[in-house]
Amino acid sequence: MERSDKREAVMQAALELVGENGFHGSPMAMIAARAGVAAGTIYRYFESKDLLIRETYGCLEKQIIASVKAEYPHDGPIREQYLHVCQRLFSYFLASPLEFRFIEQFHNSPYGIACRRDKMIGKKEKDLITELFEEGQAQQLLKELPLPVFFALTFGPLCDLCRDHILQFIVLDKQLIARTAEACWDAVKR
Repeated sequence: MERSDKREAVMQAALELVGENGFHGSPMAMIAARAGVAAGTIYRYFESKDLLIRETYGCLEKQIIASVKAEYPHDGPIREQYLHVCQRLFSYFLASPLEFRFIEQFHNSPYGIACRRDKMIGKKEKDLITELFEEGQAQQLLKELPLPVFFALTFGPLCDLCRDHILQFIVLDKQLIARTAEACWDAVKR
């Protein structure tokens, strides 16, 4: 196995084990065993478990951003952009339940708190979604709410429903996804 393949195998093993057992139930030795590498080898790629977790999340975040940006209607109306983001996130999470579980673990941990703090407070570079919310407010299409409220009203229901779909409490088909995205839009629009 080549160096980059081993690194990818370690990240995939971390993704799987954290999704199954949480962060505390996924020690580095278990991750190394799942990845098929020696316990000491894992530290050639990641000096700590914290770094492994943050880098795995970073890779997932890049995949999600790429999914959202695909066919993004840059010149379209704010509503169309908002619905696109919601529908792309639904599609990504429903097609990737393992990744979704890891992301949920991450966001509901001290890692996620630090990440959210950076995005909401200390961020210098704006992401596509922050720009969407700010442009919607500038055009007076969205309610006058703080940025964290927009994130909560949009991504809270979306994540809850994805979790419920994965747990088979509800079936999210295309029609229900579209109606749910519209309901989230209704929550944030003026």
